[in-house]
Amino acid sequence: MIGRLIALVLLIAMIGGGAAAWISRDWWGEGPLERQISVQVKKGGTLASAARALEKAGAIRSTTNFLRFARRFGPDEPIRAGEFEIPARASGSEILDILQHGQAIQHLVTIPEGMPSILVHERLMAEPELTGQVAVPAEGSVLPDSYSFEAGEPRAAQASSSAVRIAACIRASTAARKPTSAVTSKRDALILASIVEKETAKASERPMVAAVYSNRVRQGMKLQADPTVIYPITQGKPLGRRIRRSELNAVNGYNTYASAGLPEGPIANPSKAAIEAVLDPAKSPALYFVADGKGGHVFANTLAEHNANVQRFYAIRRSRGEM
Repeated sequence: MIGRLIALVLLIAMIGGGAAAWISRDWWGEGPLERQISVQVKKGGTLASAARALEKAGAIRSTTNFLRFARRFGPDEPIRAGEFEIPARASGSEILDILQHGQAIQHLVTIPEGMPSILVHERLMAEPELTGQVAVPAEGSVLPDSYSFEAGEPRAAQASSSAVRIAACIRASTAARKPTSAVTSKRDALILASIVEKETAKASERPMVAAVYSNRVRQGMKLQADPTVIYPITQGKPLGRRIRRSELNAVNGYNTYASAGLPEGPIANPSKAAIEAVLDPAKSPALYFVADGKGGHVFANTLAEHNANVQRFYAIRRSRGEM
């Protein structure tokens, strides 16, 4: 009788030890995942749906066991939505902690300086980690920058966030407007900054280009900015050919060869630096500029000086076989 009792106690101890080892392996021990992966938890997703995705990805051995141990040994807290990195060999306990308290992976979408809104729209729509539809943003309503987001965020939220940021940028910039600036409203600042942005790729030239256009606005001269001719034709996309004479003569609200003053709206999304340049242009009487053949521009105060600079630029192009 005593022998049977001892045997029963030993059997219970063996079963308990086996269960403890099983729990230790599946919950606190190394997991089966051989390499780091990312797992997406959709908004409103449950731990059960996340567990099924984890088992399919090979991060856990069993959905049933993971859920059982999570309820018994894990904190009673909801999981977060987002995309999470699961390291190789992560235990079930570690995975639950990542889903409940981890930082979701941040993605970036970059809007370059001077990108027109039609291309901003294309970039947002091409980003696979964003969701939903978004209209083409109003021209000049996007602040060029890199924007972080979590997988599954709506595209419209990105456009809205950018609109808030450029509004704050233009408010701060106009508060520091200098007397040399020719613009008197926030909208005019955006319009002129968009032209400056499209006219030079060199950051150091922005104040001088802004000075030329500011001087022309004050004197009632036509701006004669090529990008304003192109905008109605392509909505800001590259033209891919030379501007035609008929396009230079077209009256459409944007063409600054046909009409004096600023165009009716921005022609791109200007950077903070371009906005600051038109509100604080260089102190210069320059009225003209032309490419210098080296990626920049040469500026002139008089038409005679400008014509000479143009001839020098043509000579450079001829020497390169471009004319």
